[in-house]
Amino acid sequence: MENHDKAQLLSFLKTLPPVEFCCVYGSSLHPNNPGSAKSTMVDCILGVSNPRQWHSENLTLNNDHYSSWMVLLGGARLITDVADEIGVGVHFNPFVSWNDKMFKYGVVCMHDLVQDMLNWERFYLSGRLQKPVHVLLDNLDIANVNSVNLRAAMSAALLLLPSKFTEEELYAKICSLSYMGDLRMLFAEDRNKVKKIVQGQFELFRPMYKPFIEEYETKELLRRSLSGNTQPIISQDGGLLAARSLVSSLPQMVRSQMGMKLGEKKVLCDSGRVIQEIVIGSKDEAAKCMQTILRRKVMVSSARQAVSGLLAAGGITAMRYLGAKMSKAWKSWR
Repeated sequence: MENHDKAQLLSFLKTLPPVEFCCVYGSSLHPNNPGSAKSTMVDCILGVSNPRQWHSENLTLNNDHYSSWMVLLGGARLITDVADEIGVGVHFNPFVSWNDKMFKYGVVCMHDLVQDMLNWERFYLSGRLQKPVHVLLDNLDIANVNSVNLRAAMSAALLLLPSKFTEEELYAKICSLSYMGDLRMLFAEDRNKVKKIVQGQFELFRPMYKPFIEEYETKELLRRSLSGNTQPIISQDGGLLAARSLVSSLPQMVRSQMGMKLGEKKVLCDSGRVIQEIVIGSKDEAAKCMQTILRRKVMVSSARQAVSGLLAAGGITAMRYLGAKMSKAWKSWR
């Protein structure tokens, strides 16, 4: 991200109530077509300690950022209730114009953000943070917490990948996790979205996942070998022990759901404690089970957030946003 863009974003943040965390994501971070950067909406995630209080303060400062019906009928209470009870805990204000730039910012409770990163309970913002983002403000060391999320994403991708693959294919599989089952991919998203994200931000993915590739090489789960291509071929162990190791890096909530489907047994670990271990017949069996669980999570979360977003944005703004999305999707299908 250019320094002047960062300065502009920090200036925009000063027009809002204080936040604990802020990151920028999406095409504005690393546009595939630099010539369209000026017209690109800047997407931000804002983490706050108390969303209702934050929205109350922001309504005083920036009433025009919100849809009029939500302001009139319930204000900050209604805004947070729609986000929590209908959506997945995040309220988005799109098409916010400031200083000749267009912004969309999503406000989430810090506790909810951390829990989703650690547990994939809703697998919404955690999926977003598995892709490149530019952190502008991080008062609570969320970047460190996100390392758990990144390791889990890599483990999930490896379960779904074949015995040999390229680095680009690894990032594409990681990127695709949070789109499996996403209802928007049927009519309101570019069908080539994953490919464009990975190719446009390949050099941003690398430093994110390099530590985990090296860690898994040390554990002898992965092996890189040079080929005639610029990217090395990555090989992975497809045995049961390797599959169990990958599953053990998945979030506890996902493992519990896998255990209910595949069964569990008690085993004695090295520390002398008795733990529950998922019964895995093969890597493919574990992969299919995990994929079913993640697909359902994404489907439910994307549907809930779509409804919440349409309500929060209001009629005209919602149709404008949906129209722009569907236009991009239509072009990708032609």
